[in-house]
Amino acid sequence: MPTDRRTVLADAAIAVLADTGMRGLTHRAVDRAARLPAGTTSAYYRTRQALLTALVRRLVELDQAELQEIGARVPVPRTAAELVTGIVGFAAVRLTGEGRTRSLARYACAVESARHPELREILVPRENLARQAVCAFLAAQGVADPDARTVTLLTCVDGLVFDRLVNGGSVCEEEVRGLVAAALR
Repeated sequence: MPTDRRTVLADAAIAVLADTGMRGLTHRAVDRAARLPAGTTSAYYRTRQALLTALVRRLVELDQAELQEIGARVPVPRTAAELVTGIVGFAAVRLTGEGRTRSLARYACAVESARHPELREILVPRENLARQAVCAFLAAQGVADPDARTVTLLTCVDGLVFDRLVNGGSVCEEEVRGLVAAALR
């Protein structure tokens, strides 16, 4: 559990955003979620935009740490079946528990970034070990332009996660198998 006050507030803001949506993200709501005295969030993040920027930076930091850890723990897939299993497992994490909270907050921030380009710059997908593993697998399979195919494949997976957050359900192996097969063509 983080002890740095700014990190505690950013984490609380992620939870508030996931629970209440963009309209519910207020300094007072973050104070309550962080169990801190009224006015604390405002003292650290004077404006709502400053709070939102801190939230997005923390969200990216948490996501990148998770993806780096996955990439370090899981070797480059050797077969399409291994890649499918890895992606389905990752999607399950994004749909449950803390992953669900962060996913809901991430999508709310992505929509908000259409009006605030400074947020879009922070949210831009970054290189990480998990993304590199997918790209390395596609390259090893002889796919032309594995970088572009990796982006397309992971964007499609992201779309499935978004759909399941909105409509319920889980990302199934058959769907991912189809996406991987398309990426390999």
